[in-house]
Amino acid sequence: MPDIGDILKQATPRQRTVQVCVRGDLASEVERLADELGKVSKEWEPASIADEHPGRRLAAELHKAQTAAKAAEVPFVLRFIGDRAYSDLLAAHPSDDPAELFDEQTFPKALITAACADPVMTAEQADALFEVINRGEQKKLFDAAWEVHNLTGVSPFSLAASALLAGLGGDS
Repeated sequence: MPDIGDILKQATPRQRTVQVCVRGDLASEVERLADELGKVSKEWEPASIADEHPGRRLAAELHKAQTAAKAAEVPFVLRFIGDRAYSDLLAAHPSDDPAELFDEQTFPKALITAACADPVMTAEQADALFEVINRGEQKKLFDAAWEVHNLTGVSPFSLAASALLAGLGGDS
């Protein structure tokens, strides 16, 4: 059986990287084009056999917008801050509701700020970031921060990875 000293030498904090789209304008353009493509796909009828489906142009524009939005994603690395620091952070953001573990208005941003290892940010910088990224992107950051502090085990089983490895003749 390994010695606790040997285990501690190998131990590292759990971390997770998430991609956050910091260009809301590009995300909005993707949504607009996807909606327009869906609408024209249902409603368009050619006046003649020579008419080109407007969905072709929209699909090309959508692909271009998706590529630009994907390029505007920035990686954020969230890392476990340690048991004592996490407990202190929870204690600093108590909920008024005894059924809740923390104050839902203040704790998420505080946890993200504390857990964000790259890029490192101050509370003021997190405030500024939260003024420009939407709730969905904020939730993505919080979910990752929450998971590095609360999930057990390793990543869930990936059917896609297993199928790919099996198809390539690798171990599954």
